Amino acid sequence: MSLHAASPGNGHAAGAAAWAPNGAPPLKRALPPAAFDPALVPADPLAASWLAEATLRLRRELAWCWHLSGTQSAQRSLPLARTPIDDSIDRLRHHDARQAFFATDVAATYLGEEIARVSIRRAQIAQARSGWQAVATAAGLDEHAQFVLALALAARADAAFAPVAGAVQQDGRATLALAQRLWHAPLALIACLDPAHPLYAFGLLQAPTDWHQPLELPAPVAAALLDPHTAWPAALRPLPSTDTTAAAATAATAGQAAALAWLRALPPAAMQIVPLLLPAGASAAPIARNVAAATGRPIVQLSPEIGPDHAALRGLACAAWLHGADLLLPPHWHSHPGALPLDQALRPLAALPLRLLLPVHDSAAVRALPPAWLGPTLVVEPLATSERALQLASALPPTMGDAAAEAARRFRLNDLALAQVTTTLRALPQADESTLHALCRTAATLDLGQLAQPVTPRFALASLVLPPRQRAQVRAIVEGMRALGRVHQDWGTAKTWNEGGIAVLFCGPPGTGKTMCAEALADELALPMYRIDLSQVVNKYIGETEKNLRRIFDAAEAAECLLLFDEADSLFGKRTEVKDAHDRFANIEVSYLLERMERFKGLAVLATNRRKDVDEAFTRRLRFIVDFPLPGAPERECLWRGMFPGAVDVSGIDFGFIAQHFEMAGGAMRSASFNACLHAAAATRGEPAVDMPALLVAIKREIEKAGREIQRDQFGRYAHLLPEAS
Repeated sequence: MSLHAASPGNGHAAGAAAWAPNGAPPLKRALPPAAFDPALVPADPLAASWLAEATLRLRRELAWCWHLSGTQSAQRSLPLARTPIDDSIDRLRHHDARQAFFATDVAATYLGEEIARVSIRRAQIAQARSGWQAVATAAGLDEHAQFVLALALAARADAAFAPVAGAVQQDGRATLALAQRLWHAPLALIACLDPAHPLYAFGLLQAPTDWHQPLELPAPVAAALLDPHTAWPAALRPLPSTDTTAAAATAATAGQAAALAWLRALPPAAMQIVPLLLPAGASAAPIARNVAAATGRPIVQLSPEIGPDHAALRGLACAAWLHGADLLLPPHWHSHPGALPLDQALRPLAALPLRLLLPVHDSAAVRALPPAWLGPTLVVEPLATSERALQLASALPPTMGDAAAEAARRFRLNDLALAQVTTTLRALPQADESTLHALCRTAATLDLGQLAQPVTPRFALASLVLPPRQRAQVRAIVEGMRALGRVHQDWGTAKTWNEGGIAVLFCGPPGTGKTMCAEALADELALPMYRIDLSQVVNKYIGETEKNLRRIFDAAEAAECLLLFDEADSLFGKRTEVKDAHDRFANIEVSYLLERMERFKGLAVLATNRRKDVDEAFTRRLRFIVDFPLPGAPERECLWRGMFPGAVDVSGIDFGFIAQHFEMAGGAMRSASFNACLHAAAATRGEPAVDMPALLVAIKREIEKAGREIQRDQFGRYAHLLPEAS
């Protein structure tokens, strides 16, 4: 039930003299002003009644203090100079005189009658709907606690309160000590020192540690108590009824419908956290709007600046409860970086009957929260490819429907990122397919942290030197990636099997071009390329490797990309017979990797020098296995000619001889070429040129570096060019 109701009027007369429950005639005389400033008129009549009583009791106590001190009329503007010790002793010594003063003094008697009249009228007002009454009932506040709340509200709302309170006691702020002094049943206020009292558990006040600590009433709570229809605080923003960021998907899935029925049937009796499991880049607004429609309760969004351990959180949460609204938390709360864990930070709100909608990207984010706090999880599915295509097409010319469909397949954007792209497209005078892909790639920025390094491709597909069979396989990979969207969406394989991408295995001796081929594929397909850093992924602690792999694949889901797993046998190694716990958990890593590889939607390239060490279960999931052999003589000659930059003069090199006489992989050739350039540059200051002697020395050293013996006579007719010391 909402904790506020429409009051009969906003003027003091409407809130007092004209207020009459059940058709009873109004009183002849209006209630006293609620505050020292008569312009402060609470819209809630019950709040006005309690504030009036707090003001009257403080005025009567001030009259007694003036009487006790013998202050003359001309001096009553001065504060009373009494120490706390004098004040305490005087209260004991003059107790009977104080009661007699209240009964005989003209001013005190009048104020006492007004207090009684306010109390009688409050009993009549309480029979009707009132925001204050709803708060008192929901929190279980008796009249003693309500007076404490009214005193704190008076101190917060009325600037004239502090000088008057300061004349009664040394501190001009509202305290439990002042409340006990003014209230007719001081013994009853001892319960208000309990930190678990509803005044504090519900966030209405901050729990004091002693009698003299000020009663802190958050400003949003004070505003809601004074006027239920006051404007929302700046940190609380009502959820718009229409979604301006994207087309709101209002149709609930079967799972969502069941959870929404649960929320409708079981309103929160204490803090209730409803996890909203969202895909990355999705907005919580559409599903939150579904919650509002199902429960009939408004929803307000908490400002992103307010974290779980922010000092203002309790007051803002209480204000949302006072308005009968559910609270949509910021999306960054699922990874709360504060000083306290999320469960500890939220514990002060545990008693507040408020529903919190918590956006998360992983259900593990709420596992540490007590089960008693949790409501049903609302799972939001990622936007379907067809939905993304429709939204992209709406911002493009009609002739670009196919381009929109392809972009929707390659970039799995959700509503927030998709809204940025469509808004930008509409603002452009014209857009082509390359512009569309560039915008989508910018919106789908991949964040793999330190687990992978981006690679800028250096090679084109045409520069690869491969045997015909391997070249045909690489070309088939390119064609398969380009046809992937059409086969998945138009032919229906995404529904029949899954919407997975293509995984390939590049195997062969070191230096045969596996990494180079991966870069050429990324260049040809215009895919961002990332090399997985095994030193960051593989972790000796159980379960950490799987977590790192999950972060990689989850991040790579945002957009089609190429992931290169170099030295793949260390990750994709064979599962073994379980002999101890280490074998068991190593097998779990491989099994998890198998499952995620099958669901990965991009191009995964596994490169290894030891194909036999790769688990056979990966073979079924690999669309292509490309063996990179050592190049033959014709391939070696072609590779040698392409090793040197165009600005380097290599006219003196017999590439045919070198290719025929030295069996080397491409990686070794590249190393020898670079060393030859270094040697030649050190020997001359002229134009860049590499001659035969420099290259022969570099080849000899490269072969010896690999642990192979080479004799001078193997250099044939060029052996005389080798220096004796080489």
